[in-house]
Amino acid sequence: MRIDAYNKVSQLYNTSKVNKTNKTETKSFSDKLEISQTAMDYRVAKQIVAKTPDVREDKISEIKKRMEAGTYKVSNRDFAEKVVNRYFDELA
Repeated sequence: MRIDAYNKVSQLYNTSKVNKTNKTETKSFSDKLEISQTAMDYRVAKQIVAKTPDVREDKISEIKKRMEAGTYKVSNRDFAEKVVNRYFDELA
């Protein structure tokens, strides 16, 4: 085994010499979420709709009282128009 050859290879690659590395700046990155104005409006509208009851109890109780008193009258023409309109709206 030739030691002098090892020394020459060692000198060639500078294996005995340690190079110091410079520290890089540590930067902290964080995720960022941006919500568009349309999305914020949609969220507000969705919250309002969720709080609104499906049935308007005040209207129902008023109509019930009028029906029991016999003062609730609906014209046949108005009733027929609503039935026809709802039918054609569902088809579209």
